[in-house]
Amino acid sequence: MLIHPMPDPIAFSIGPLAVRWYGLMYLLAFAQFIALGRVRIKQPHIAAAGWKNTDLDDMLFYGVLGVVIGGRLGEVLFYNPAFYFSHPLEIFAVWKGGMSFHGGFLGVMVAMAIWGRKTGHELMNIMDFIAPMVPLGYAAGRIGNFINAELPGRIADASLPWAMIWPNVDNLPRHPSPIYQALIDGVLLFIILWLYARKPRPRLAVSGVFALGYGCARFFTEYFRIPDYEVSFAGVTISAGQMLSLPMIVLGIVLLIVAYRKPVR
Repeated sequence: MLIHPMPDPIAFSIGPLAVRWYGLMYLLAFAQFIALGRVRIKQPHIAAAGWKNTDLDDMLFYGVLGVVIGGRLGEVLFYNPAFYFSHPLEIFAVWKGGMSFHGGFLGVMVAMAIWGRKTGHELMNIMDFIAPMVPLGYAAGRIGNFINAELPGRIADASLPWAMIWPNVDNLPRHPSPIYQALIDGVLLFIILWLYARKPRPRLAVSGVFALGYGCARFFTEYFRIPDYEVSFAGVTISAGQMLSLPMIVLGIVLLIVAYRKPVR
């Protein structure tokens, strides 16, 4: 049976400045966004739509603000409002971890709407463009959660080869849920979305595949993670993450229906 390595969350220090692995994972996420964006801009149908490298650089500033502000507010409002409202200074302690993807998603939507208004790009064209670059950044964030020993999984069968003990929780074998989410919600979704988006698709279709794919993947991987809290509908109990993923699944289906009623752009 594996044991969580419980690495030092501080990667290195420069004098009084401590650089944490969690922050480095976000830096890696933003770096891969730029790298993949450079590749995506070279795809003929993207270049024909007028996207340029300078758009990426300008967009990233707004995107970073959307991810950080939206992700943190999502964590505060969606998952643990009682704690943060009683400890308001902890809201700003982002280096300790605690970022909501659903909040970050909404934050990026707002940020891209502002950037699009400034540059003349329509919001859904922006989302179609950036969607394939998002999942690997998400995967990097989940690796940061794993390094921080956050988001432990539910109890697993001890015979599972990768069952893992999280010493900061208990001595029971558990699913390494951040790794599951990095691989399924992140890497697998990236492969599907990148291959799909390599060819011209109807407007809204790439965004639809992202929303539907992430919503379904997250709904599945939540079964292996200790829920932040659970809610019940008509006798069915689901986790907070699953509840927040349902609107994304519905959104993805709606976007795909609308997209494929229109000709390929």
